[in-house]
Amino acid sequence: MNIMDFNVKKLAADAGTFLSRAVQFTEEKLGQAEKTELDAHLENLLSKAECTKLWTEKIMKQTEVLLQPNPNARIEEFVYEKLDRKAPSRMNNPELLGQYMIDAGNEFGPGTAYGNALIKCGETQKRIGAADRELIQTSAINFLTPLRNFIEGDYKTITKERKLLQNKRLDLDAAKTRLKKAKVAEARAAQLNISQPEENNIMIWAEEVTKSEQEVRITQSEFDRQAEITRLLLEGISSTHAHHLRCLNDFVEAQMTYYAQCYQYMLDLQKQLGSFPSAFLSNNNQSSTTPVQSVSSPSVLASTSASLPSVSNSMLTSGLSELKSSSGSRKARVLYDYDAANSSELSLLADEVITVYSIPGMDSDWLMGERGNQKGKVPITYLELLN
Repeated sequence: MNIMDFNVKKLAADAGTFLSRAVQFTEEKLGQAEKTELDAHLENLLSKAECTKLWTEKIMKQTEVLLQPNPNARIEEFVYEKLDRKAPSRMNNPELLGQYMIDAGNEFGPGTAYGNALIKCGETQKRIGAADRELIQTSAINFLTPLRNFIEGDYKTITKERKLLQNKRLDLDAAKTRLKKAKVAEARAAQLNISQPEENNIMIWAEEVTKSEQEVRITQSEFDRQAEITRLLLEGISSTHAHHLRCLNDFVEAQMTYYAQCYQYMLDLQKQLGSFPSAFLSNNNQSSTTPVQSVSSPSVLASTSASLPSVSNSMLTSGLSELKSSSGSRKARVLYDYDAANSSELSLLADEVITVYSIPGMDSDWLMGERGNQKGKVPITYLELLN
């Protein structure tokens, strides 16, 4: 029975406190009650925390979109994370494209130029997919997780203490309002006592004033204490900024590694594809072609073209046979620029026409070229023999 009485009294006290705060808040909004203002430093800290929370959420969400553009995949990952389960592993877009290219290349035949090129492109796409997966994992650990910890941890604590501070302020202002009303009532009773002496009324209001003053002192102390707790938490925002700066550097480094890997993969692929004599092969029987983009060294062309002996060597031999069966020299159009590596070679400019011929004992990947008074060795894969 005593426990029940205690619970009822506590419930009534809590309800009274809530009602008092609600009345004070409403009167403040209506301009009928005074409001204790926070000091400028605390207001600035609160504004800084709110700004930090707002932009941290935006940066975090957009980073998630950048790393995983598929919204369905993001929702699935979120659900598995909340269930504390590992999401099923699936191929990402580059890996899937790479697998399709490899399958197509095998279907067309690895010994064909197109099939071989598809396989090489597919392997590169799968390597890019693996790099993309590593970027997502590294960024999630080193960048997204610290941002999320701030939103779901530190800022929630700040919000909780801020609400407590708001409640303590409402309690303080409500106590000040009651004290003010008690003093007004006491003064009015004193004036009435002059004409109609009623000592009991004066005593009642004097006790009410004393009680209200005591309540103001208590609520002021609680408000000051809560304001100090909130201020200490808010001053930690500067440390949060420093921590997020380190995380940002980690994210930039992860992106730099990723893009450097992708660049290197594509550079290697470009060199491999550039070694394919497709332009030279097609132009033995056709008058026009789309030239393959230039690569820096004929040695790369020679080394990679050697990986396709059944295609490249036979066609190069065919071109040389045609050249030898003619009057000994033929005109050739330069497909793309070439810088001579030494004095025995001839520099070339795309689209110019030169005279070429073969010399007994010369490497099959080279011809002698002449342009006016200049002559030197030229790589055969840079040329289109003209009829």
